[in-house]
Amino acid sequence: MTNKTIGFIGGGRIARILLEGWQRAKALPAKVVVSDCDAEALTKLKVRVPTIETAPGNNAAAAAQDIVFLAVHPPVMAEITGSIKGSLKTDALVVSLAPKFTVAKLTELLGGFGRLARVIPNAPSLVNWGFNPVAFGPALRAADKTELTSLLAPLGECPEVAEAKLEGYALLTGMGPTYLWFQLQALREVAARFGLSEADIACGLKRTMCGGMRTLLESGLSPAEVMDLIPIKPLAEMEGQVTEMYRTRLPALYEKIKP
Repeated sequence: MTNKTIGFIGGGRIARILLEGWQRAKALPAKVVVSDCDAEALTKLKVRVPTIETAPGNNAAAAAQDIVFLAVHPPVMAEITGSIKGSLKTDALVVSLAPKFTVAKLTELLGGFGRLARVIPNAPSLVNWGFNPVAFGPALRAADKTELTSLLAPLGECPEVAEAKLEGYALLTGMGPTYLWFQLQALREVAARFGLSEADIACGLKRTMCGGMRTLLESGLSPAEVMDLIPIKPLAEMEGQVTEMYRTRLPALYEKIKP
């Protein structure tokens, strides 16, 4: 657990994922200040993570901490950074959790403040199985990098990557669970109709999904050979439609979020 104070500007889904992940891992920093213009959102967050301090409508309070997370969406990033640049400590570490805004652009918006890192957060961090790639700005020292990676480590993996890859990770890991969750939930519901208990389904589904991914990536078989391992494919007629959505919608979104 870090002894640095933590600020979150934005008390929505991303803040909840990271804070609950730390809480689950018993690694929640001692002082966390969260600001948001939505007081109700902060109230709900404090119910889930009671030890945090909330600062409704007071981004300056969150920005005055040692490590400051920008947990806001890209459309408001310029406004938020402009409003907090005078509140940052000179030795603070600012961590953006959004795509699109590069370290160089954030430095410009923050009036030359360059102690920055960028992370693409991953929802499974909530259960300490996250994959949160991080890119460090050139102004950060080795000690700063160690501080941030140690803070993120209880949430799952946090590999250092080139900044140019972050938007790709946003589509792969940041949004990736949304491509699958609704299908897995539908499978859970249907499996219950076959006489399987919740415990049966949880065990079987988890092992099947993890094993299926390892088979695709680690078996040494080609993708076509992997997909031919099971002869009966009940949803085969829909595969082309789903594949086409991946190939058209995700590249279009990538064009929107890349710097």
